[in-house]
Amino acid sequence: MSEMKEELVRAAGILEIPLTPEQLEQFETYYRLLIEWNGRVNLTAITTPKEAAVKHFADSLLLTKAVELPQGGKLADIGTGAGFPSVPAAILRPDLRLTLVDSLNKRIRFLEALSAALGLNAACLHGRAEELGRTKLRETQQVVTARAVAHLGTLAEYCLPFVEVGGVFAALKGPEIEEELMESEKAIRILGGELEEICRFTLPDGSRRSILRIRKISQTPTGYPRASVKIAKSPIK
Repeated sequence: MSEMKEELVRAAGILEIPLTPEQLEQFETYYRLLIEWNGRVNLTAITTPKEAAVKHFADSLLLTKAVELPQGGKLADIGTGAGFPSVPAAILRPDLRLTLVDSLNKRIRFLEALSAALGLNAACLHGRAEELGRTKLRETQQVVTARAVAHLGTLAEYCLPFVEVGGVFAALKGPEIEEELMESEKAIRILGGELEEICRFTLPDGSRRSILRIRKISQTPTGYPRASVKIAKSPIK
């Protein structure tokens, strides 16, 4: 067994996430393609087998513990980059129908190759979230997720327009979330969301994570999402 698979087995065991031999092979394929493409696309700075197993794969799998993903459900990942957290979640749950959104076409080409290699049901879309959130994708997704460094209020404006009423926006964040959440409460409410729960986890390397589960309780007003310049200059407060 490869070093990456050994570390992933250990991490998944600690997190009580069962993985089949077939799924481990898919993660091995994922890791191999990630490293192969990384030289020309700059997908990630985390490249060692142990770090990738924990900080990319195990970390992403926490989504499946924080959110009840409906059978055959639609899961959109906004600003997905190299496919985190949605692709690991789909390896665990191949019934999911993915929409992978990223603004860099080179990353989309990687995601297309990755989805084909893993046999995933995934639409890989090149575009900006604030534009795609005004298309036929608006309010069509049961779960929308993002693992990004952006402020929660900004993420909410990018992501909540995609969520159908009754669906969930799952924001993957670090451990210290209280101040950011307080600053974002108005934005979440205006955009049609309501915080349901903060799920807290500790990865095997000791790093802590928070996944905010935000329920979509009403339609997002038609004025949102705004242009990215407006979102950056005038966040909802």
